[in-house]
Amino acid sequence: MAVFATLVLGTVIARIIGLFGVAHLDTWPSATAIGLAAMFVLTGIAHFVNPLRRDMIAIVPPRLPAPGLLVTVTGVLELLGAVGLLYPPTRTTAAVCLFALMLAMFPANIHAARMPDPPKSMSSKLGLRTVEEGVYLAAAVVVAIGGGQ
Repeated sequence: MAVFATLVLGTVIARIIGLFGVAHLDTWPSATAIGLAAMFVLTGIAHFVNPLRRDMIAIVPPRLPAPGLLVTVTGVLELLGAVGLLYPPTRTTAAVCLFALMLAMFPANIHAARMPDPPKSMSSKLGLRTVEEGVYLAAAVVVAIGGGQ
């Protein structure tokens, strides 16, 4: 829920700042880029901090090799994507790449939901996680379509 709240609050606060005259936050796509960047900083850091890192490694589907390396690589990609969202010339590319990354990582959430005893930090309710994922993907689409505004 903290991830969802970060996206929503980051976007709303950025948009309010835009309404007070900060030109580069005066559109919903640009404000959403800020909220999405904040969200990916939060989740990217989580890839490196226990117990969340340990929990993420635990939910990597067993058919994938080197779960620890995969968690490290996806964490780095999330942090790089967050930086890319903050710079208008790279914003669209970052949003598209993060969209693809979220799709690629979603099977880990399905795996976690099907685990008999998933880590406590991971949502075991696939329906809720799927709805949240839809919101995150929609935010990336808003930013990608809004471009480098």
